[in-house]
Amino acid sequence: MARGIAIHGALIGAVVTTIIFCRVRGLSFWKVADIAAPSVILGQAIGRWGNFMNQEAHGGPTTRAALEHLHLPTFIINQMYINGIYYIPTFLYESVWDFLGFILLMMLRRVNLGRGECFLSYVIWYSIGRFYIEGLRTDSLMLTSHLRVAQLISIVLIVLCLAIFIYRRVKGYTKVHYLDR
Repeated sequence: MARGIAIHGALIGAVVTTIIFCRVRGLSFWKVADIAAPSVILGQAIGRWGNFMNQEAHGGPTTRAALEHLHLPTFIINQMYINGIYYIPTFLYESVWDFLGFILLMMLRRVNLGRGECFLSYVIWYSIGRFYIEGLRTDSLMLTSHLRVAQLISIVLIVLCLAIFIYRRVKGYTKVHYLDR
């Protein structure tokens, strides 16, 4: 099966590109990242429906009765029927998780977090969900017999972002807030 770029790679590339762009233009990376974060996670929520259309990035086998028990619409249940087997709709779980993350980020913007904290919250939120949902998928790139590459990347990102979050607070770098000009 041909594979495209994984979302983690795309996000890392986007962050590196944004850092370079901001340095060239004299902008605050943290401000730009805070502004972009809600749109990025909303885009991820919508983008997961491409996995649904392609019948990919699903979980393991299940039964029609189990899917019906989740009160899923018939069109989702029917699309999860692949080569005579029903599969867990992990695309849907991640789409819902990401959409909830979008709502959370929009609410966090109102509490006027320190600059950069909306973006860091996005990465932490997304990575927590991705860690758990990845464990349900059947098409993952495995690192060990029990750990997937995306799960390891998620753990690293959670720890890294928490460390940056704490470091920036301790050093006073968050005195400028999201809503400040």
